[in-house]
Amino acid sequence: MSWGKRKPFMISGAAATIVSLLALAWTRDIVRGFLGIFGAEPDSKGVKVTAICSAIFFVYTLDFAINTIQAAIRAFIVDNAPMHQQEDANAMAGRLTGLGNILGYLSGYVNLPEIMPFFGDTQFKVLCVIASIALGATTALSTAYIRERDPRLEGVPKTEQGGVFSFFRQVFNSMMRLPPQVRKVCEVQFFNWIGWFPFLFYITTYIGQLEVNPYFEANPKLSQDLIDKAWENATRIGTFALLIFAITSFSSNMLLPLIIIPTYRPLQPTLASDHPHRIGPSSPSTPRTNVTPGGLSTSMSNYFPPATSENSHSNLSRLLSACQIPWLTLRRAWLLSHILFACCMFSTFFITTPTAATVLVGVVGLSWALTLWAPFALISAEISKRDTARRARNAGRGTSGELDSLANEESEDQAGVILGLHNVAIAAPQIIATLVSSAIFRLVQRERGVAGDDSVGWVLRFGGLAALVAAYMTSRVGEEAEGKEGGVQGESRGV
Repeated sequence: MSWGKRKPFMISGAAATIVSLLALAWTRDIVRGFLGIFGAEPDSKGVKVTAICSAIFFVYTLDFAINTIQAAIRAFIVDNAPMHQQEDANAMAGRLTGLGNILGYLSGYVNLPEIMPFFGDTQFKVLCVIASIALGATTALSTAYIRERDPRLEGVPKTEQGGVFSFFRQVFNSMMRLPPQVRKVCEVQFFNWIGWFPFLFYITTYIGQLEVNPYFEANPKLSQDLIDKAWENATRIGTFALLIFAITSFSSNMLLPLIIIPTYRPLQPTLASDHPHRIGPSSPSTPRTNVTPGGLSTSMSNYFPPATSENSHSNLSRLLSACQIPWLTLRRAWLLSHILFACCMFSTFFITTPTAATVLVGVVGLSWALTLWAPFALISAEISKRDTARRARNAGRGTSGELDSLANEESEDQAGVILGLHNVAIAAPQIIATLVSSAIFRLVQRERGVAGDDSVGWVLRFGGLAALVAAYMTSRVGEEAEGKEGGVQGESRGV
């Protein structure tokens, strides 16, 4: 399509997400109304079973739809931001995600049906409508105001044979041909998310258990109704901890990009009399070609005219540079976040109060901020670098150094394919985390309503072990180092 490679997936994914989200919120009403046409009683067993099955179907549909639009949006960032802006663009995406989390958790403390009864009669219905409106509006703004590169300029895409076996063969081949840097990031993500899934699933239960422990210990023979009421109050305390977690994550996403040194730096325009045939140094910065995203062109110059003095914006540049920690690269910050997460999970051995657990969850928000930023920024920059080399080669312009070898490398460079495989590396650990967590619960979980149940604590500690493996794998991820002028040379540095 002439209007871009990503927009069709963004629009279709957003539409499917909105439809499945609203259908999930109104599943019971839809099933009751439809089966009521045939005379079924609203509270009959058949209606309830049908409603449950329909809800499960919409949950899976929602999962597929969210993955579709999520991968498309990340690829949209890759395609429309130059290499030196990939870290900033993904940091902004992390900030907006954190802001959405804060608004979502805050909504749990507000009686939304009373404020907006026209959106629904339950908290979940109103939240789904608000989320659908926000998703539709932001998707419309992005697709309307951001102009994508016409994919027809890149030639006719290769045609693949259809069929299920052909599809899985293509996926396997893509996995084998992943660029080394991307493969290492995916390996980190695999172990990283084995650690994160238990935390995200069970941290509310963990804090709730700490809250109800004194009550259950003082009242060992409670009725089921009293147990349910105690857990209802404990769940609200756990939800408050997640609000603190979201605020910490958002604050970290605002601060970290200011103190972490950028992997790539933009080229600074120089006077034409000094270098009539090139623009500035390029190590390690975004290589410029006539097709490089973010490269200087006539249309861009209209909005950003060249600086008339070397001192332009110098005060701001000096201030931002002073905030940066010289040794703190994005990869090292990501590695430290794994270690911090592991330390927090192991500290559950000593935590006995919900207040201490809430502080723990707030500290983990720092690691979560880097999880939302670092892997996407590293992968996006790698894709952008290779895409720049490929476009330069297709345009007939020479590239030098590592970029020349990248342009001729047999690797899977399509942003959509790479980000799709990255999503697999994130989703697959859920199976392992679920199986291990189930085994731990089976071995050490106590009966509901009994004080001292530490089964969730052991699940979190298992996540801490996975985080340590992720930290080791992160140390193997390469970093961009300064190479010869005119190219970008990547090398793997030690911590």
